[in-house]
Amino acid sequence: MELHKKIKGKISIGQRAEIKDIKDLSMLYTPGVARPSEDIKKNPELVYDLTIKRNTVAVVTDGTRVLGLGDIGPEAALPVMEGKALIMKQFADLDAFPICLKCRSAEEIVEVVKCIEPVFGAINLEDIETPKVFEIEEKLIEELNIPVFHDDQHGTAIVTLAGLINALKLVEKKKEKIKVGIVGAGSAGYAIAKLLSAYGIEHMVVFDSKGAIGKHRKDLPKYKQNIADITNKDNFTGGIKDFMEADVIIGASSPGTIPEETIRNMNMDSIVFAMANPIPEISEEQAKEWGVEIFGTGRSDWKNQINNAVCFPGFLRALLDLRIVKITDEIKIAAAEGIANTLTEKELSKDKIVPDVFDERVVGNIKKAIESAI
Repeated sequence: MELHKKIKGKISIGQRAEIKDIKDLSMLYTPGVARPSEDIKKNPELVYDLTIKRNTVAVVTDGTRVLGLGDIGPEAALPVMEGKALIMKQFADLDAFPICLKCRSAEEIVEVVKCIEPVFGAINLEDIETPKVFEIEEKLIEELNIPVFHDDQHGTAIVTLAGLINALKLVEKKKEKIKVGIVGAGSAGYAIAKLLSAYGIEHMVVFDSKGAIGKHRKDLPKYKQNIADITNKDNFTGGIKDFMEADVIIGASSPGTIPEETIRNMNMDSIVFAMANPIPEISEEQAKEWGVEIFGTGRSDWKNQINNAVCFPGFLRALLDLRIVKITDEIKIAAAEGIANTLTEKELSKDKIVPDVFDERVVGNIKKAIESAI
């Protein structure tokens, strides 16, 4: 609190040019500014070459699902969105700005974002409640000509896949052979399931509070029906406590939602990512006691931090630099591989399966990997 009182906001507007005299004023403002405006009118694509659009990201939220705090509103969400913008600036030199909206409906949010599109090169949807955010994302992808990135989905899934790629190397298991359980079917669990499926993991079951999601369930909203279409091919109908002999368990839920018996009955060389934040589904001590071989969380003070901040600065940097409009599974998989391959064979260990946020290689490696994939 003392730090936030002192700095009064974590970001500010900077300048790329200086007005020293009347000539500078006439060049940078009127009448000189009329020329780029006229050229952009003739060719709108020039806005990327002549303005801030090429480097700007709108961090958009309505404050309905902020961190572990829940529905706290747009004003209370502002410190978090400022933090996202700060990370983007420091690690990827992106000019991001918080857009905290005092509106709740998907339709209103979509309309506001469409109206601000001319200024921004990319949209980062952040901390908007499920399932509303899926409708917002879907409509914006369809109607905007700039990329729409939902960090709770895309960022989480990409860094999870990166960690899994390296964990599987260490335990010498093939993606085609492993059995995976995902606990939680919100934004993160949904996106992880979709990306792992696209990556080629076939034996996977997603669990919500009512048990396994599959074709046997008649109570599923549209997005969970999508999960049922790509997972649970053996039609498992039990709960997570009944899910035995898994190779990988991924938590995207809340503390205490992964039972001890499920972990103790996993296959040898088990991998568990418990990513509820700030309190994971199981603790580091429990993981060790219950026989987990490789354990990761979203916490910055524990080893194997499966943290979105490893992904989103470099991912958004790549989207803007490569002028990508639509985010595909191929792009996300490439980003995950770029993150995973940042660690050399010598650096990779069971206590270090992803590079940390401060690794200066990550941003460039994500961009190189995506560029090779498109």
